[in-house]
Amino acid sequence: MLKPPGKSATIENAGESTRLVRGGIERTHHGETAEALFLNSGFVYPDGETAERRFAGEEEGYVYARYGNPTVTMFEERLRLLEGAEACYGVGSGMAAVWGALACQVKAGDHIVSSRALFGSCYQIVTNILPRFGVTSTLVDGNDMARWRDAIGPGTKLVFLESPSNPGLEIIDIAQVSAIAHQRGASVVVDNIFATPILQKPLELGADVVVYSGTKHFDGQGRVLGGAIVSTRKFKEELLKPFLRHTGPSLSPFNAWVLLKGMETLKLRVMAQCDAALAIATALQSVPGVSRVSYPFLDSHPQAALARRQMRGGGTVVTFDVGGGKAQAFDMLRRLRLIDISNNLGDAKSLITHPASTTHRNIGPEARAAMGIGDGMLRLSVGLEDVEDLLADLQQALA
Repeated sequence: MLKPPGKSATIENAGESTRLVRGGIERTHHGETAEALFLNSGFVYPDGETAERRFAGEEEGYVYARYGNPTVTMFEERLRLLEGAEACYGVGSGMAAVWGALACQVKAGDHIVSSRALFGSCYQIVTNILPRFGVTSTLVDGNDMARWRDAIGPGTKLVFLESPSNPGLEIIDIAQVSAIAHQRGASVVVDNIFATPILQKPLELGADVVVYSGTKHFDGQGRVLGGAIVSTRKFKEELLKPFLRHTGPSLSPFNAWVLLKGMETLKLRVMAQCDAALAIATALQSVPGVSRVSYPFLDSHPQAALARRQMRGGGTVVTFDVGGGKAQAFDMLRRLRLIDISNNLGDAKSLITHPASTTHRNIGPEARAAMGIGDGMLRLSVGLEDVEDLLADLQQALA
């Protein structure tokens, strides 16, 4: 690999847009302009001594694609630079990132505290899967600091939260929760998927680990799965790497390459989608049939002041409720002509889903009620279409 003198330091200190386009690039002797795609599963060594040193960690170099790959390394380095972190580890999906970041830290007898408002699969990990291995959990109202203080005790190993949450867009004060957790010796893991590193950098707010689904905004065009865990170098080397190397949630080199190319336009897309989402959220407030609209940068949002202090923009997702429950929500979905029904988000195409029957179906009605997910709730991921076209489609479907 070629690495021009001083280039890494230059990119490290460059602006955000420059890091998104050039971060992590390492060219081969061919001098290709785009990042190289390495599809091999294994690597060869000039001699047995070299193989031994690499496996012992005494010499840098690749040994097996499950352990590392040059294309995956470029993706990890680009996200590390964007986040302003010491280390990054790419994995096969967003849920692999959540599972790896949590499971690598705990053992039987440990305790974790989590915000109640979680994505359906995250809820299953915290309340169902980890307890099978002897890890107990407590769920709290993410905005009640007294609850966090009461729940985090001497045996609490880590704290986990989403902000904004999926799908209710609850905003949690990451700095306050981190301070409380650190006072009690617990680490803080933040799911930053909805905000992306463009809108919010949890490490700067006190978090220890940040997880992402690259499937969402990083790709941004519905093509591949991918995920990443951003952390300190110590966390990656001592806890995360040993756990993930031997459990195998590897990121495909091809997927890493797609994510790399998607990141080049990440900032442009996210900021444009934020502008469109705010315009749509504002307009929906006066549309007949809509009983409630939730968007972090609306004045009506209960944590609007916190969102504006903590985030650069309100995000790409708008959540709203229609009167008449599930029947009315499904009727509205049937009438859509432009917006697609899909449970993905962060895409260039606008997508809408009914959380109670899709992403949060398996958590049950009681858990959904506790999160404020009603049968009339719809989650809209705003894409890059003309705002006027999106509003016209929503208005005719709600009429």
